Amino acid sequence: MIIAQISDLHLRTDGRLLKGKVDTMAALNAAIKHLNNLSPRPDLVLATGDLVNKAHEQDYEIMRREFDRLEMPVYVIPGNHDDRDMMRQHFTDQGYLGENGPFLQYALEDYPLRLIGLDTKRDNHDGGEMCTDRLQWLDDTLSSEPDRPTLIFMHHPPFVSGIGFMDKRPFLNADKLETIVKRHPQITGILCGHMHRPISVAWGGTIACVAPSLVFQMTMDLTPGAASSFMLEPAACPIVLWNEDHGMIYHCSQIGPYGDPNPFVVDHL
Repeated sequence: MIIAQISDLHLRTDGRLLKGKVDTMAALNAAIKHLNNLSPRPDLVLATGDLVNKAHEQDYEIMRREFDRLEMPVYVIPGNHDDRDMMRQHFTDQGYLGENGPFLQYALEDYPLRLIGLDTKRDNHDGGEMCTDRLQWLDDTLSSEPDRPTLIFMHHPPFVSGIGFMDKRPFLNADKLETIVKRHPQITGILCGHMHRPISVAWGGTIACVAPSLVFQMTMDLTPGAASSFMLEPAACPIVLWNEDHGMIYHCSQIGPYGDPNPFVVDHL
């Protein structure tokens, strides 16, 4: 099974550049072309939040239209920039979000690897959260299939990154979430977004990975007290290969015109 992840699109469709620097429509189109051209093609795409920048109806409408160009299914979860009601309006017809309820979280049961999407959005706040109701739902959902290998995907990483300006907003109840994850060894991994950088952490008895953004990357400044900033580093999408023999293998596919593969030749002395 091959899973692609796209994260932190921050789409704006008003013709303005994000942060005065990035054409987000062009970034999304490049990602769609890249994913459709991959061989072998991924079985599905997980879009892990911050799909839009300011949560306007037009942005979700255009995003849905663009997602429909992908040659594989797309599954969305909200980030702190997203609006649950607007997302439900534009994606409920896909059959996995549900038509009501306070949160957008679900389990996908029709693939060799079970997939659980979590809603970590904290109302009126940039940081993440898993409240009592969401924690109970996750524990119950995992307990219902204890022997099925399961991948969790969510927007906010429930751990620190070492990038101080990104760690200022703590994830509420991260310790309780970790307790649940440790209790369920069928979890093969966790995919996150939000940090705008590729990061991998051993957490909760499994591996948690953060995806780079499609639009810009946060500066990798590990100096305590560093001011927030971003870099126009290449966009990329994680590609996860999973099988029963090896579990989860995490790759990162750079989006961009890097030419065709080059054969290895003998280097002359």
